[in-house]
Amino acid sequence: MDTTLQDPLVGRLLDGRYRVDARIAVGGMATVYRAVDTRLDRELALKVMHPDLATDAAFVERFMREAKSVARLAHPNVVAVFDQGADGAYVYLAMEYVAGCTLRDVLRERGALRPRAALDVLEPVLAALGAAHRAGFVHRDMKPENVLIGDDGRVKVADFGLVRAVGSATDSTGAVLGTVSYLAPEQIEHGTADTRADVYACGVVLYEMLTGAKPHSGDTPAQVLYQHLNTDVPAPSGAVPGLAVELDELVASATARNPDVRPYDAVALLAQVREARAGLTEEQLDAVPPQARPAAEADGAEDRTSVIPRIRPLPVEHMPAEQMPVEHTSLLPTPEPTATPGRVGGTGRPARRRPRGPLLIVAAVLLALGIGTGVWYINSGQFTRVPAVLGQTEEQATKRLADAGLDVGTTKRDFSDVYERGTVMAVDPGPGERIRGNGAVTLTLSRGPRVVKVPNLKGTPLADARKVLAEEGLAPGVITYSFSDDVAQGAVIGSDPEPGTERSPDSAIALEVSKGRPIDVPDVRGEAVADATAELQEAGLKVVVAPEQVNSPESAGSVAAQSLAEGSRAAKGDTITLTVSKGPRMVEVPDVVGSKVDEARAELEDAGFEVKVEKDFPFLGDTVVRQSVEGGGTAAEGSTVTITLKGL
Repeated sequence: MDTTLQDPLVGRLLDGRYRVDARIAVGGMATVYRAVDTRLDRELALKVMHPDLATDAAFVERFMREAKSVARLAHPNVVAVFDQGADGAYVYLAMEYVAGCTLRDVLRERGALRPRAALDVLEPVLAALGAAHRAGFVHRDMKPENVLIGDDGRVKVADFGLVRAVGSATDSTGAVLGTVSYLAPEQIEHGTADTRADVYACGVVLYEMLTGAKPHSGDTPAQVLYQHLNTDVPAPSGAVPGLAVELDELVASATARNPDVRPYDAVALLAQVREARAGLTEEQLDAVPPQARPAAEADGAEDRTSVIPRIRPLPVEHMPAEQMPVEHTSLLPTPEPTATPGRVGGTGRPARRRPRGPLLIVAAVLLALGIGTGVWYINSGQFTRVPAVLGQTEEQATKRLADAGLDVGTTKRDFSDVYERGTVMAVDPGPGERIRGNGAVTLTLSRGPRVVKVPNLKGTPLADARKVLAEEGLAPGVITYSFSDDVAQGAVIGSDPEPGTERSPDSAIALEVSKGRPIDVPDVRGEAVADATAELQEAGLKVVVAPEQVNSPESAGSVAAQSLAEGSRAAKGDTITLTVSKGPRMVEVPDVVGSKVDEARAELEDAGFEVKVEKDFPFLGDTVVRQSVEGGGTAAEGSTVTITLKGL
């Protein structure tokens, strides 16, 4: 039964322009349809995001933004993006319609490919990826399902930038995005990917083309992920005896588990592929792997040209679930394969030796291509186009320029009412302009608007207030603390200058911060330490007991002194230090009997005592006749000694 009849979009005019004719494939992110652009009267592929993903506004925004960027990536081996838009719950991309099949269909039909055919597929794939890498894009989901082979034999790569729109290698549930068999170790371990992740995936695809099987297998995705992290991709010659060592080295280089050991990007890997190919003999290139399907031979497929024999792909509706790709491309039925030159009547007898004339023509063409390449390098090849970095942070812009092989020269700063503070507002040379390879680019970072208004920060916690000032282009100045009955402790009471005042960027703004409601400190001297601590903590203060004790008039073990005096104002959470008494110090009492009152008072006070004077009645003289503590005895320092003056 044709399940496309049940699809609500089939037969509908999407966005008033695109007539949906048939469903081509279903993937994890979207469904692909064959459609007609009724305005331009051309056939195209329509990729429609699943409605459940379309409800995520942030995801849709990134999806659209990346699609616009990829649309500017013009390369003959990249599936072109014509348009993007939304119609109600349907978010779509209008893409180039490729009549043909995918590399997955070829592998499913043929098993392993001859080295010549495998390299014929890999080279245009790397050319497409190389153009994307130099433009600042990473595919992130390179696999046979995303390699399209047209009826005319042209190879194209699909889904550029669409996986990148997700922003990481995992989704919101933590599941790894992409097909596990082609994920680089760093995508699995860290959730990040750069150009070297695409290189790793291409190495896995090359292994699969040469051997007809994936390098790592398991009963569960977790087992496959574990092997990617802990096991090197085996040499394809282990599965295909006699395979050239150059191909083993090519796979090993591309699939090194350490990304620093791999070729930096697809351009570098393409150079290695061409170098390896140049070292192979005709017999090595045309060696038939044991895993090749007998049907391929029956079809007379010689695989001696750059055109992969056309294969009618298995319709998506009847494809087993376990073989359903995560993200299908434009899989279209193709004509039946035709006889391949080089066989006579399909009997397997070799054809006559070809004349040397065509070989001379090929040599002349290659010579012309070499000359053309040299001219291209002199005029364009040694130059790099400056990628678009406007609106990005300095860190993002520097990384993107580095990915393009460019360095940041000087960095300037200027005011801008358009670009956010700290983002790139201008580059020299400008975006898209050519600069000699390894050249330097000057970045101009935005300082924000030329005039900034002081924000109202009252009631804002200090840490948040600092962030707000930084975002507005201002800086926190002197911080003072005051008690407040209506502003919470730690929050801003006010600023200097006041809110609404205009200042130039980076001006310092003084902040007054609340200490909360004041606390009246109680007097706890003479109290036991435990009682004093409880009383102060109940008032909202923290208590610290000094390690050293002192002599004082207070009894031993009680509080002799406190760091904040009685009646002082403290903030909640302030710390008060208590000093414990070890009792009074005993001092010898001088003998002042017979001394005049003033002399006696001075002598006793110098010894550390308080003096109390009493007079006998009737009072007639000023000579001391008695003292409460006899001279020569001892008394507590600070205690009171009473002296009595002579009476009648």
